[in-house]
Amino acid sequence: MVKIKRSNSEKASAKKRIMKKENGFLRGVRITLILGIAFVLAAGVSFNLYLSSLPPINNLDGFKPNIVTKFHAHDGEIIKTFTAYTYSRVEMKDVPEDFINALLATEDKNFYKHHGYDICGLARSTIQNLLARRLVQGASTITQQLARILFLSNEKTFDRKLKELVIAARIEKTISKEQILEMYMNNVYLGSGAYGVEGAAEIYFNKKLKNLTLPELALIAGLPQAPSVYSPFNNLDLAIKRRNQVLLRMYKMGYIDKEQYEKAKEAKVKLSTMPRYYTTNKAPYFCDLVLAELEKLGFDETDISQGGYKVVTTLDFKTQQKANEAIIKNLNAYGLKGNNQQAAVFSFSPVDGRILAYAGGKDYTKSQFDRVQAVRPAGSAFKPFVYAAAIEKGINPNDLIDDSPVTLGGWSPRNYGNKYRGKIPVHKALMVSSNVCAARMIKEVGIRSVIQLVRVLGISTPLEYDYTISLGSNGTKLYEITRAYGAFANGGYVVQPYAIESVETSRGKVVYRAPKVKTSHQLSYNTAAVMTAMLKNVIKGGTGAAANIGKPAAGKTGTTDDYKDASFIGYTPNVVTGVWVGNDDNTDNYKSIQGGTVPALIWRDVMKVATEPYKNAEFDYPQVELLNVKGAAEVKSEETKPEDENSQSPAQTEENPQTQPQDAQQAVTPADVVTNFKQTQESNAPAPQPVQKPAPQPAAPKAPVPIPMAVPESLH
Repeated sequence: MVKIKRSNSEKASAKKRIMKKENGFLRGVRITLILGIAFVLAAGVSFNLYLSSLPPINNLDGFKPNIVTKFHAHDGEIIKTFTAYTYSRVEMKDVPEDFINALLATEDKNFYKHHGYDICGLARSTIQNLLARRLVQGASTITQQLARILFLSNEKTFDRKLKELVIAARIEKTISKEQILEMYMNNVYLGSGAYGVEGAAEIYFNKKLKNLTLPELALIAGLPQAPSVYSPFNNLDLAIKRRNQVLLRMYKMGYIDKEQYEKAKEAKVKLSTMPRYYTTNKAPYFCDLVLAELEKLGFDETDISQGGYKVVTTLDFKTQQKANEAIIKNLNAYGLKGNNQQAAVFSFSPVDGRILAYAGGKDYTKSQFDRVQAVRPAGSAFKPFVYAAAIEKGINPNDLIDDSPVTLGGWSPRNYGNKYRGKIPVHKALMVSSNVCAARMIKEVGIRSVIQLVRVLGISTPLEYDYTISLGSNGTKLYEITRAYGAFANGGYVVQPYAIESVETSRGKVVYRAPKVKTSHQLSYNTAAVMTAMLKNVIKGGTGAAANIGKPAAGKTGTTDDYKDASFIGYTPNVVTGVWVGNDDNTDNYKSIQGGTVPALIWRDVMKVATEPYKNAEFDYPQVELLNVKGAAEVKSEETKPEDENSQSPAQTEENPQTQPQDAQQAVTPADVVTNFKQTQESNAPAPQPVQKPAPQPAAPKAPVPIPMAVPESLH
């Protein structure tokens, strides 16, 4: 019994010791927590006292920010200037009360209560950002935003945030709340070249600020958070969504009643049809591309426009000027003067990826839509990828292919004007842009092979698993198909185009420099050489004759059903350029424009300037013999020329994927196509070539020697 009692006594003592230790630990945690909170509060109070003791800023009333960010072409030409010197100033008495309420409800609901900074808001946003482990919520007051606009950059650093708080506190000591609001409204960047609310009213609605309606005022009040994202010119649906968020906040805060809210959120947006840009902009579509690239690099639009940066781009200004001129000149020459009738040009270097010219339309002031990135059918400009897949599989350009009617499943393509030539060499089939030959070719090499090839070359748009893609029936982007042609120019290497060379601060510090260009070898050197030889003939004597620039060049025309889209994509060893012409609403082109007409002429004008620095540079490929094979039908030169625009020919081109009744077609099986190729290689010999001096009769022809894989000299 004694032992049991002792045992219980020992347990009780041990329990007391454990509880004592736990209580001691908890007490320590509580003390640490209290001390930590006290320290934070003390630091907060001290910082608040410090901010309160800061002196005012001298001469702030007359301060004019130096807002000059410039985009430079590669040759130094200034192509765009962000500047506030032309903005329209507005006084507080002329600002509608609805706009002030909308701005406060959206940007700073406690504006009249704080001293330039909102401690509660800052604490709330800090907690939210810590929980999300990323920046999801800001806490800048209107005064802090003004401090950033006038004195700081938009870099997202702790040091800048502290400076912002300090300057905001000093601003509040210097001028009144009304003066702060007025200065903010006159200097904030609101997208599309608009500095200040008066400028935004004029650019977006062609009105004075005081004449705007409630929904129009709410739309402008929603822009400061992300000017380019919410600009109605860039994304009207998103701008309306943001406007309605502003209206909802106004309703919840009692600035408007329910009836006003319901009516305003249903209002249609009537934008100015002729926006007046307060910026110099000599390459507007390209500058939009530069802005997008800068944002990917971590800059935001407000930072770009107000940061005083020097942005050096890849643009060749002379080439860009010629692209702008060539579009207008050639469209007008063919009577294509309507706003709906458009053209686009994209030009880049296949060696280093520099974008040399970029025009998304003929008049940026009337339409900011970028047609370089639009998805439109490529027509016969897609055919080279079918032939490239064939060359990759070992088909020879001198093999014979049957240019006669064909039916593949339920599809019966036909040639322009129902012209069929019988058996012709593969290279001639591409030169005259035979539809039936392209159809036979995709049957031979397989749809999957063609799709796989264009994917690795960078074409990402959806493609049907269907034979009709051989004639460019599916939509592609001019940007992507032009980039893909670059692999033919550069030994099979795909290069990623880029627009920005470097970014410097106003003090000359380089904060970004373009890294070494990304390349990937996706096509054999042999295929690139053979395709270039074949596509050179398209310009020399084929459908692209109008694109001849008098120096080594290769390319392909493209025309779709009923002339809705026409294109020409071609290249020299140093420059690749793509041109598209068509109607924005996808209607038929009454002028029957083909790829070998307006697009080829625009391409010629642009390339004559773009290739000037390279003289008559020849492709760095071994010679590829393209022969008039024995037994092949003769292709007359007149068959390769574009049809006259006023001819009474059927509503189709050499390249159009039209169909005709199946009883007029010859059914084909895979075996038939393969036999044609094999018979060509086994029984057809190249014809003897003329020589200047007597020479022994040539021996029996040998099979063409494959061109070895090699790295282009330009990449050594």
